[in-house]
Amino acid sequence: MGRGGIYFRQTLPSSKKPESRRTPLGVPEERSSSIEFHDIESGSVSQMVDSSSTELLEEINSKSTKPLIWPWVLGLGICVLVAVAAGNSPIWIYCVILPLCAGGLVWAIRADKLRKTVVLFYELEPHIEQAFQSLHDRFDLLRGCSRVWHIESKGDIRSTHDWKVNAGASSIVKRKPVTPHAGSPPYFQCNIAIPVLPAGRQRLYFLPDRILVWDTTGIGALSFEQLEVSAAEQRFIEDGSVPTDAKVVDRTWRYVNKKGGPDRRFNNNREIPIVLYEAIMFTSGSGVREMFQASRTGIGSKVNSAVKQMASAISARAQPEMGDIYIKCRCNNCDGSIEFPAHGVGQTITCPHCGTETILFNPVSTATP
Repeated sequence: MGRGGIYFRQTLPSSKKPESRRTPLGVPEERSSSIEFHDIESGSVSQMVDSSSTELLEEINSKSTKPLIWPWVLGLGICVLVAVAAGNSPIWIYCVILPLCAGGLVWAIRADKLRKTVVLFYELEPHIEQAFQSLHDRFDLLRGCSRVWHIESKGDIRSTHDWKVNAGASSIVKRKPVTPHAGSPPYFQCNIAIPVLPAGRQRLYFLPDRILVWDTTGIGALSFEQLEVSAAEQRFIEDGSVPTDAKVVDRTWRYVNKKGGPDRRFNNNREIPIVLYEAIMFTSGSGVREMFQASRTGIGSKVNSAVKQMASAISARAQPEMGDIYIKCRCNNCDGSIEFPAHGVGQTITCPHCGTETILFNPVSTATP
């Protein structure tokens, strides 16, 4: 115990070097972290080409690569105005040039919109509409979470030092808050609301017939059958503010010792909560690999159910229900014509013509070659 407070002293083996290595309380010896972070991100969108989306992707990519006209028109207008100002031109010149520049800029913006915009108009069949509405409802649950994060990378903790200074965590993630919403890609016009899931440099757009993966380098697509959604509850040591809908299940210390208790070497060591989040993973064989974290549990399984429902609805052929098909047969007694729903084949009814009982049958299936 000295004038500066309490010190830890390391004993040196040689008496010829009386100097000691001292570390003040609250400033433990710093060590470099051995944590290696691995990115969790999707592959190139050029590999995400669903067979049914080839023409659409070609149209989107071709229009997205068209250069914009309005920046050139704006630059030209500025140059003209600078030249007019430098020449000390009269006021009437400005009255002519300014409307022309403004009109040219408006025209260029509209021309860019017409040249680059992709228009999709959907007329959904009842079973597709029902499945798509269910997908919207599940996304509303995700949007209703107090906090949703996109996990960019993850690193496993392997050394005791890293375990101590990271509150006893087994792994560390790098994440950014995101906001799931309904919208559409740039220069994209659609007659329905599209669920959007931001995923770092990419965005997932859930259309009624496919999923578009929008990237800064291009656009990819995959079917609902290709998308796999998995979810699991996750105990997370929350060093920031706890979301209002998150469940606190335990507490730990910002810096822990070998036994899991507080490390007394740190003056600013505080107790922090352990909350229960849900990790939701989106993967596909074509390269999609995006992980999200939701502050409320039970959302991922519902999103997975909605995605599976969309896949089933799309793959199911739009065959009419048996109750919507009517066929005709003859009465077994009076030979009168009887029209009835197809699901009534084999039933015994009273003939409306002769009043006797007859058995309904399908004349096509009973016909002999």
